[in-house]
Amino acid sequence: MKKSIPIMMAAVLAAGVLAGCSGQAEETEASGEGVEILVAAAASLKNAYEEELIPMFEEQNPGVTVTGTYDSSGKLQTQIEEGLEADVFMSAATTQMDALNEEEMIASDTITNLLENKIVLIVPSSSELGLASFEDIAKAESIALGDPASVPAGQYAQEALTNLGIWDSIQDKVSFGTNVTEVLNQVAAASADAGIVYATDAASMADQVTVIAEAPKGSLAEPVIYPVAVVANSAHPDEANAFVDFLKTDEAMAVFESYGFSAGQ
Repeated sequence: MKKSIPIMMAAVLAAGVLAGCSGQAEETEASGEGVEILVAAAASLKNAYEEELIPMFEEQNPGVTVTGTYDSSGKLQTQIEEGLEADVFMSAATTQMDALNEEEMIASDTITNLLENKIVLIVPSSSELGLASFEDIAKAESIALGDPASVPAGQYAQEALTNLGIWDSIQDKVSFGTNVTEVLNQVAAASADAGIVYATDAASMADQVTVIAEAPKGSLAEPVIYPVAVVANSAHPDEANAFVDFLKTDEAMAVFESYGFSAGQ
């Protein structure tokens, strides 16, 4: 019987150590250390996020890791609707954000129209077609556009070209990309004679594509706005809110501006 006392004491001590470790783990999670958040962002944001903004945020928030997933805003919207455990969503148009908000999948009080972009007509840098205006896209033999079904850049292109009376006449020349990066790469590789992308995308490959013109004034009903917000069911709302707040700081906005974005309206 006496021999069982040390064994019992050892068991109690071990339980105490395990409880202490568990408490430390909970405190670490609560303090933001060891937390990973997932940011679902439009493909046109990847360079700014990966090259500068995410490393900057992680340096200022030790223990918080940010992982980005990038695609067309429409695809990301669908993924979130189907259960993607994203903490932050940033789209290249208000349509996708509004849809998720109506479905109560976004923390509505966190929605911020953070950035504005421009839609531009581009050609390969080696092009000799002599295009001089946005409307000249009709002269190209092959055209790359984002799929309007899911790609905001494609939706903006369709709107502008429809208002200019060009959309229907070019359909037999168009190949649709699944996101704006795919469209950019097609033009950069001269697989397409011309394409329509965001100004920021064109700037990222300035040595491979030439910007011909911006979408004419009046061809788009609304500016090209990029909203950002915290996802309603985020497992880490504090860290997600901190990331969104960081994106609104002067230093983060300066980074966005260096990539060709301007402040949203």
